[in-house]
Amino acid sequence: MLFPAVVSRVIEWLVYQLFVNSCFPVARKIRNYSFHLLKNPSFKSTTHQHQQQPSSTSYQSLSKHLNKIMDRHFNTMVCDFNGTLLRSQSFFPFFMLVAFEGGSLIRSFLLLLSYPFIYFLDYDFQLRVMIFITFCGLKVKNMACVERTVLPKFYLEEVNYHVYQALTRANYKAVFTRVPRVMVEGFLKEYLKVDQVFGTELNVIGNYYSGLLSHEGLLVKYRSIKEYFSDARPDFCIGNSTFVDHFFMQFCKEAYVVDLQEDDKICKNEEVTSSKIMPRDKYPKPLIFHDGRLAFLPTPSATLCMFMWLPLGILLAIFRVVVGVYLPFKLSNLLGQLSGIRLRIKGTSLNLNPSNGHKGVLYVCTHRTLLDPVILGVCLKKPLTAVTYSLSKTSEIIAPIKTVRLTRDRKIDGETMERLLSEGDLVVCPEGTTCREPYLLRFSSLFAELADDIVPVALETKVTMFYGTTASGLKCLDPIFFLMNPSPIYYLDVLGKVPKEMTCAGGKSCFEVANNLQRQLANALDFECTSLTRKDKYLMLAGNEGKVGP
Repeated sequence: MLFPAVVSRVIEWLVYQLFVNSCFPVARKIRNYSFHLLKNPSFKSTTHQHQQQPSSTSYQSLSKHLNKIMDRHFNTMVCDFNGTLLRSQSFFPFFMLVAFEGGSLIRSFLLLLSYPFIYFLDYDFQLRVMIFITFCGLKVKNMACVERTVLPKFYLEEVNYHVYQALTRANYKAVFTRVPRVMVEGFLKEYLKVDQVFGTELNVIGNYYSGLLSHEGLLVKYRSIKEYFSDARPDFCIGNSTFVDHFFMQFCKEAYVVDLQEDDKICKNEEVTSSKIMPRDKYPKPLIFHDGRLAFLPTPSATLCMFMWLPLGILLAIFRVVVGVYLPFKLSNLLGQLSGIRLRIKGTSLNLNPSNGHKGVLYVCTHRTLLDPVILGVCLKKPLTAVTYSLSKTSEIIAPIKTVRLTRDRKIDGETMERLLSEGDLVVCPEGTTCREPYLLRFSSLFAELADDIVPVALETKVTMFYGTTASGLKCLDPIFFLMNPSPIYYLDVLGKVPKEMTCAGGKSCFEVANNLQRQLANALDFECTSLTRKDKYLMLAGNEGKVGP
């Protein structure tokens, strides 16, 4: 009887919050807005600012005074997160990321359905509803995984570069936000080196979130900053011009606001199109690995488009798989491109004859998705054999080319590749795993010891909706998700056969050959070389070494 009682109490609380704390204030605001609009057509409602709060002109614009700020140093600094440290005013896309990546398709669909109803409600109630739908029944470990592997990529793309520059001038940095602390703390501390993060605390029952707030409720920023700093007022504060928190900002010695309209004016006057967007080379920590399926920021409109596309996308992916598996290369290439797959091919000669009649050509590729060898085979218009370190049974079944698993035993794998080369051309991806960002992982040197004819092939992909790779999800769905994209693009550049003097036959060590090829392919793609390996990726994203069972 405990579960029905808990459900009854939750429904009772939601009804009370909806009708007493939300609908009545909203109706009163609509009535006041309509009255003033009839009296004065130029009247604009300010639903997020209290009458006793001053306008944003009471504070200095951060963009106008940024150069002056960069010449100074501050002991302590505080700021808000969404709308301030993030350029995004709404936090809905990040709740959607948690609901989709950490929860399920049903949970994310429910969150989307709630958006039209909560849009006109009080901001506090919006947060409560989004928190309840996103976190009710969500595993704590799933949230921790999303926070570590999914959210940082989207946060970095949304960071306000002006605010980040100001943040670097402070010795001690604290962020106060009303969104759940578990959604932002890891990113703020690991990437932006924030010292202390204060946010709304969530109620946890065992290993699951209940969807309710802790007894403190939503964070009250002014009360939290006053309790934490006591009589020692922070030197510097940054707020938002749209959601000005007067009591929060007046506690600081010096306050600035992020005015998005003013930023746009400055950008136009200085002929700078996106000065507040943080450039990739300015990231405080390189973003090399990240996980999750969504390749776009799931705003309400973008998420709606995704759900409308899903049924057609699934059918399209099935069609593309059937075409690739059961039809000849020429016909499958034609039908694949008619279905929206785009191939961009360049290079010297795609078809090469081996100089040694006893061995085939070894194609050394960068690794972007599981379809890399398939795409190369389609472009070459001939069957190839691909070796993989681990591959799901489903991917092996639907693969239109021959795939052979390696054992990670150098001697056994060397003998296997030697045998396969004697039978024909072979494709290998020395990185051992995929990487989404413009980086190349360390190349395994095993291939360099075996082949006389080595052809490096630079591969890159572009997707708009779903990533075709995962570390912590179901790898058997990787090709399906990639093929569900409306118009995925594959770039393929054949760089030409490696000269004999640059191979082991020419006196080079296998490590020198592997490193030279890594640099050559990185230059062709304008990527960066790293010394990271497959093990590093999976330990970071999934907490394992990335082994797929038989």
